Amino acid sequence: MQDEAGAPLTGADPTPTPTPDPSPQGRGRLRALLLTLAVVTLVLDQGTKAWALAGLTPGQPVDLVGSAIRLNLIRNPGAAFSLGDGSTWVLTLVSLVILGWVVVGARRVDNRAWAVPLGLLLGGAVGNLVDRLVREPGPGRGHVVDFIDYFGWFIGNVADIAIVVAAGIIMVLAYRGVPLGSRHRAEHADD
Repeated sequence: MQDEAGAPLTGADPTPTPTPDPSPQGRGRLRALLLTLAVVTLVLDQGTKAWALAGLTPGQPVDLVGSAIRLNLIRNPGAAFSLGDGSTWVLTLVSLVILGWVVVGARRVDNRAWAVPLGLLLGGAVGNLVDRLVREPGPGRGHVVDFIDYFGWFIGNVADIAIVVAAGIIMVLAYRGVPLGSRHRAEHADD
């Protein structure tokens, strides 16, 4: 029996799974979205790093939101929280593996829910990889430019923000069981 008039007899899923668009046009639009997000993220990241290098002085933080959020220029040879300072080349290899995974995933993506985080992840990973490849002290060992200081806990950049947002979205998608791509499409690719 219904609790109230007009209420459905079965509960509707409040968060429906994104509908895949396996058509060539749909996949093309999704790849364009993914690549656009990656390029925008990369341009914002490299642009803000260039601005930080030109406008900030290492060791002289600038308060944005009191002392909670500051601009504080550093060159980070390690990963988050400056872990792995002596292993910059390993972090470069890890970045390349992540890029490979994203490129493979991008070929399979057939819904917007996955195109967005993969685009952010691609742009962020490339942004930090560019630093590791072209900045001092040399190719594959370059230090990442970080300048956004969060509560004095860690200092990051725009690429890091994109990577963290992408990771959060990916965790939600994985928890909800949203597939990256349609297995049905792969099984019937010859049709």
